[in-house]
Amino acid sequence: MQGGTVNDHPPPAGRAPTLSDVLALPVLAAGQPQVVTGLTELDRPVRWVHITELTDPASFLKGGELVLTTGMPLPEDAAGVRRYVDELTEVGAAALVIELVRRYHRPPETLVQACRARGLPLVTLARDVNFLEVTQVVHALILGNQADAMQRTQRIHEAFTALTLRGAGPEDVVRAAAEMSGRTVVLENLVHQALICEPSGSTVEQALGGWEQRSRAAGPGDHTCVGGPEGWLTAPVSYQGERWGRLAMLPADGPAFGPEHLTVLERTAMALTVARLIHSTPWEHTAHRNALRELAEQRHHSAEDVRARCAALGLPTGDGVFLAVLVDLGPGGAGAEPETRLHRELRSAGIPALVGELSPRRLGVLLALRPAQPWRPVAERLSRTALALAPEAIVGVGSEVADLAESARSFREAARVIEATPPGQPLPADRSFHELPDIGLRRLLYALREDTRIQDYTERRLGRLIDHDTRHGTDLLATLGHYLDAAGNKTTAARRGGLSRETLYQRLRTVERLLDTDLESGDRRTELHVALTALRVMRADRGAHPL
Repeated sequence: MQGGTVNDHPPPAGRAPTLSDVLALPVLAAGQPQVVTGLTELDRPVRWVHITELTDPASFLKGGELVLTTGMPLPEDAAGVRRYVDELTEVGAAALVIELVRRYHRPPETLVQACRARGLPLVTLARDVNFLEVTQVVHALILGNQADAMQRTQRIHEAFTALTLRGAGPEDVVRAAAEMSGRTVVLENLVHQALICEPSGSTVEQALGGWEQRSRAAGPGDHTCVGGPEGWLTAPVSYQGERWGRLAMLPADGPAFGPEHLTVLERTAMALTVARLIHSTPWEHTAHRNALRELAEQRHHSAEDVRARCAALGLPTGDGVFLAVLVDLGPGGAGAEPETRLHRELRSAGIPALVGELSPRRLGVLLALRPAQPWRPVAERLSRTALALAPEAIVGVGSEVADLAESARSFREAARVIEATPPGQPLPADRSFHELPDIGLRRLLYALREDTRIQDYTERRLGRLIDHDTRHGTDLLATLGHYLDAAGNKTTAARRGGLSRETLYQRLRTVERLLDTDLESGDRRTELHVALTALRVMRADRGAHPL
């Protein structure tokens, strides 16, 4: 005989109780229930309890009932027993519970065989149980859970309505779905690129690893359903009557998907449709932006997570090199057009890349190149496209990195190039972008012009000379500039300043006295030249005459 006992555990909340839940209730556990057949069917939902002493109880059932009987009406003959079990099975009864107190002290073998043959759970009770009390307790549990489920469904609807009314973006909507369901939720487009992933109880790598292959195996996703080898719950996302993406809720340890998960996913799909109407930026662009910001700011949890996220967006993350490019669009380069055009240009060239806005008027591009592929022609093509869209744009390029997780270094280098490039800076003769070797002293000081240490250094070195010129209307600072620019050659300095040699000598002696320095010293000249270059940079940045 197949048998088993039921362990006590709390009844569930927010879903129909299962056969296992009901048998664990104290009112039934007191009867020492024994599962004779159907031990693997204990997760069947129990939708009602029916007490019967009829020989044909099935005519009063609708399915999902726990049938309680003392065994008194069971037919004597084997054919009658089989007919009795057949009728219960066909109507969809959850289980048959027979009390072994009055007519039987062990279940009839014909009943056991019939239940086993039809897959109907048969449970025996060794002790007398008040069936009416069982009915009251189980019905109260069922009705309470139904009310709780209705309340939870109402809260789900209210939460998504609030998100819609405040114009929440797609990330907020998907995050809310993951929090409400306790499951990982992913939004993908029609080519199975994961645009948004909100993991719950797992890492990004676990959620997105091998995403495209797994997603294609999950089925077409034309309607809300559970399918595929992993048992994903998926729902289509539409826009203006046309399907453009899909939501996937991934299974987790614990109970299977229930009606509440279905409600969450369908309301998420509706909220995303409204969000797409409100937020006009293509969500592929938004996904690229978010991935780039995580890379540039090193906000990812691990190298594995960032590889999984980028691979799910279609970026090759294996063997190859990665190169960061930053585009400062300048005052006239705002709007989505530059970002869209760069997307199209790289796609048409067959160059895998992420393109997105890192900050207002600054675009970031991460190029994924083959190991032997030269990067300069790609950077040049990208730069010329950017300059055609925004002539005042500045394009800075970092250095190559072999690991995607190290691309933050390439972004930092590109940012240093941008920061050290003043507007109107002439382009190198051989290219239309700037890189680290282009940064000399003047451009380095331009990048550091707002650093108070540079400002303090400049004031300490040149402040007294500037004050003297201001009070007396002299131009000793200009004379010093001619002298330093001429590398200490007094003849050249006099010619550049339109002065006689004697006048130049006199002014330089005054400079030495005011600054308490020796202009014949190479170290002192270097210090003053750095301070003067910093002053010129700061004055030029304010629109003043740079000397």
